[in-house]
Formats: sequence, C-alpha cells, structure tokens
Amino acid sequence: MRAVISVIGKDMVGILAKISVRCAEVNANVVDVTQTILQDMFVMVMIVEIDRLTCEFGELSDSLSAIGSEMGLDVRVMHEDIFNSMHRI
Repeated sequence: MRAVISVIGKDMVGILAKISVRCAEVNANVVDVTQTILQDMFVMVMIVEIDRLTCEFGELSDSLSAIGSEMGLDVRVMHEDIFNSMHRI
C-alpha cells in the first residue's frame, strides 16, 4: 500500500528533510518524490510505501500536518485507495 503526501508553502530550508525524516521514523519508505519552486512557493508530492508503518496511518498524517503547521506549510496525506477512488472515471 502507498500514500500520497503533498506539501505546499513558502520555500525555506529543510522542508524535504523534515518530511522525509518523519517518514523514516515510522518506516514509511519514500519511493518517489517530485518538487519544484514556483516563484517563491515550494510544491512537493511524495509517494511513500506504508505497508510496514510502525504507527497508525492517522498518526503519520497528523504528525506530518503538525510539521507543516510549525513551518507554515500545507501538508496533506492521502491513502492511495482514496486517491485512486477520487480520480477514477
């Protein structure tokens, strides 16, 4: 199983590091990441494997959202099943 993590906000040092460190702490394996700077806005999408999480999915989501709040970023975590259902025609 996988999850999609999106991060949007003002660019600053350490965004990728803080998000990926938290993923590593709970054994969420980052398998793909794309990021860009649009003017002064940081935009990132990560795909993480969550089969071997050492916490509940909701806890991962809440902790990443909290990191985002501390940094003034919008961080959202969506389970792959929900993401696929939303984008199915």
